[in-house]
Amino acid sequence: MILPGRKIKVLVVDDSALVRDVFTKELSRDPEIEVVGAVPDPYVARDQIVKLRPDVVTLDIEMPRMDGLTFLRKLMRYYPLPVIIVSSLTPKAGALALEAMDLGAVDVMCKPGAAYAVGDMAVQLREKVKAAAMIRVVKREAPDPSRTGNAPPAPTRLSLFKTTHVVVAIGASTGGTQALQSLLTALPANAPGIVIVQHMPEHFTRSFAERLNGLCAMEVKEAEDGDTVAPGRVLIAPGNYHMLLTRSGAVYRVSVKSGPLVSRHRPSVDVLFKSVARYAGSNAVGVIMTGMGNDGAAGLKEMRDAGAETVAQDEASCVVYGMPKEAVAHGAVGHIAPLDAIPEMILRLAAGKSQA
Repeated sequence: MILPGRKIKVLVVDDSALVRDVFTKELSRDPEIEVVGAVPDPYVARDQIVKLRPDVVTLDIEMPRMDGLTFLRKLMRYYPLPVIIVSSLTPKAGALALEAMDLGAVDVMCKPGAAYAVGDMAVQLREKVKAAAMIRVVKREAPDPSRTGNAPPAPTRLSLFKTTHVVVAIGASTGGTQALQSLLTALPANAPGIVIVQHMPEHFTRSFAERLNGLCAMEVKEAEDGDTVAPGRVLIAPGNYHMLLTRSGAVYRVSVKSGPLVSRHRPSVDVLFKSVARYAGSNAVGVIMTGMGNDGAAGLKEMRDAGAETVAQDEASCVVYGMPKEAVAHGAVGHIAPLDAIPEMILRLAAGKSQA
C-alpha cells in the first residue's frame, strides 16, 4: 500500500529504447508517479527491482535473452509485485497476455503505435499504474497446465434458467478478466443475453472471448457490429471500440463503433450502460465489477433510473474497489454482492423482470 504523499515508484522493462523513453516521459507527467528506472531486459530488471524496490513494474512480453512470461513466472514466485504487461498489437500477443494474467500480471496494455495515439495511451497507462499500485500481490506458483482450457465441473454451474429476453450489461476493468471468468462459468447455457465491456486492447479482447467460449456453457464471442443479443450468448466489446445496445422491434443488437475516449476509456462502460438504459429500460440488469476509476457510474445510474436492476461487486471481493465504489456513491446501485453470489443474483433479478 502506498503511503499518503509518497509517489508511486515504477520500473519500466522493455527492449525498445523508444518505448522506455515514451513511458518514462508520459508517466513522469503525473505528480503522483516517479519512474525509478527504465531497463532493456529481465536480467537488468532483476537487479534493479531488488535495489530500487518499485511499487509497479511495466513488463514487455517479448524480449531477447529472457521472455516476459518466464521472468513474470519467476517474479511472482520469489518477489511478487504488481506487473502491467505491455505488448504489441497482434492476436498472438493477446493470447500471451492472457497467459501472463494467469501467472499473476494485474493488467495489460498495448505499446504506443499507429493504432493508439500517444495521448490516449498515456492516459490509460497512468490510470493502470495507479490501479496496480493499490493491489496487494502474493506469491504464487504457476497454474497447473493440465487444467488450462478445461471447463469447470458441471455441479459448479447454476441450473437451467427460464429463457427470457432480459439484457444483462456488465462493466469491469482491473481484475475483471478473472472475475468475469468466475461469473460466466457459473451461468447455465440458456442464461439471459449478456453484453460486456472489459477494459482491454483490441486483439486481446478476441483472445479473451475465445478462451471464455471454451470454458463457459454460454456462447462467448467478441462483438461485431449488428450481432444479436440473445439468451445463451455473451458479447464482449472489442478493444479500442465502443459498444452500444440498439433495438429493432423485439430484437436487441449491438452497434460497434469508434469515437473519442469516454470516461477515459474506449470501450467505455458508460457508453454501453447509457445505451442499455435507452433501449432496454426496465428490461435489463446492470452489473459493475472490479476496476479503477469511475467509468460506468453515470451509466449505471441512468439504467437504475430507467427501471433496471443494478448490482455492484462488494469491496472484499474486488481486486480494486474503484468503479463499484463510485457507482454506489452516485446512487446507481440497488444491490451489493460478493463475486461468487453475483451469478445467482443475475438469474434471480432477470427472472423477476421476465415475470413482471
